[in-house]
Amino acid sequence: MSDRLSVLKTYKLYVGGKFPRSESGRVYEVTDSKGKWLANAPLSSRKDARDAVVAARKAFGGWSGATAYNRGQILYRVAEMLEGRKDQFVREVADAEGLSRAKAAVVVEAAIDRWVWYAGWTDKIAQVVGGANPVAGPFFNLSTPEPTGVVAIVAPRESSFLGLVSVVAPVIATGNTAVVIASEKAPLPALSLGEVLATSDLPGGVVNVLSGKAAEIAAPLAAHQDVNAIDLTGADQELARELEIAAADNLKRVLRPQAVDGEDFTADPGTHRLTAFLETKTVWHPTGSLGASGSAY
Repeated sequence: MSDRLSVLKTYKLYVGGKFPRSESGRVYEVTDSKGKWLANAPLSSRKDARDAVVAARKAFGGWSGATAYNRGQILYRVAEMLEGRKDQFVREVADAEGLSRAKAAVVVEAAIDRWVWYAGWTDKIAQVVGGANPVAGPFFNLSTPEPTGVVAIVAPRESSFLGLVSVVAPVIATGNTAVVIASEKAPLPALSLGEVLATSDLPGGVVNVLSGKAAEIAAPLAAHQDVNAIDLTGADQELARELEIAAADNLKRVLRPQAVDGEDFTADPGTHRLTAFLETKTVWHPTGSLGASGSAY
């Protein structure tokens, strides 16, 4: 019989590549599906939300300016780290969602596969949504996708890991930075994801993870003038309506929930989340004349 004391884990926020406690000092109890205490999670404040936006904006220039290939390599490294900590995530997902270990393992493996899938899209999405446009006149007309900017994400409440990966990975794969509000009732997988991101070459501030009450911290993010877009996937209908109204103040791009009864994250994700937070830049350039024949390129 062991006489060791249990070393309980202290979960913290992930903001700007660091692990702060909430500036308010507040925490709340996280329990499993049967009501058993699991941990105390930080109860984020409006100040934490503002700090996360500052970190995301600071990271945006470097991340959006990185080559698509480099972003893909970094995202693949995240998947490698997730694979190495799979047992931990299986345990956390099983506790969070009331699943058996076997079913939780299936969910975690699907989440890792989903992350790899999005990593592979980083240097391909431009070929799908961009291209050369036919125009009448001696011009090249080229359309290329560019990231929208800082994206606030209300993560799914029920799918604590597969859903989380499904909304975060496409946002950063396309060069955006993110402020993520984790599932209120099951935030531990999201907070653990922050630990993985911190050790996988992802620059600090590209993803910032907050835990707490979505209704409290989503409102200042929706109204924040330096947030360019918001994903309402994890918001209920009433909260989504309030956030959408607040987001209109600076014409944020808004991704609404796909269905009233929740999105099926086990289905083929398609590319709609990759394109949801992209802008299209179109450039005209005159063609040049080649030689006396007057031919042009």
